Amino acid sequence: MYANYLLDSYKKAKNYVQDKQIAHDLNVPKQRISEMRNGKRYVSDSEAVFLAENANIDPKEALLGCHSDRNDNPRLKQLWAEIAKKLNSQGIQAFTVTFLASGLMVTSLLGDISQCALCTVWLS
Repeated sequence: MYANYLLDSYKKAKNYVQDKQIAHDLNVPKQRISEMRNGKRYVSDSEAVFLAENANIDPKEALLGCHSDRNDNPRLKQLWAEIAKKLNSQGIQAFTVTFLASGLMVTSLLGDISQCALCTVWLS
């Protein structure tokens, strides 16, 4: 489970001895960390980013790992793992650039569509 890796990495980065120290930093009850470790509860996106940033792990990698943990379907888990592996091999920066470029293209297309007379009438 990626959650254990993330929690252990944070614990090591902070030189903590007990999980209750992590719970204190996340402002959650100490049993919540145990539930995360046992798969009864998942690390939220905001918790994953906090832990990753403080453990010198790329937050994007942490989000991918945590989303993989949340899926019970083995096929979906495999797909999330493949995405993470592919991004790591190509560099997450390449993924970010591609994602941003795609977003800019869609924004540009939406701008063009809004200029269309039929769209203007339809949106009115």
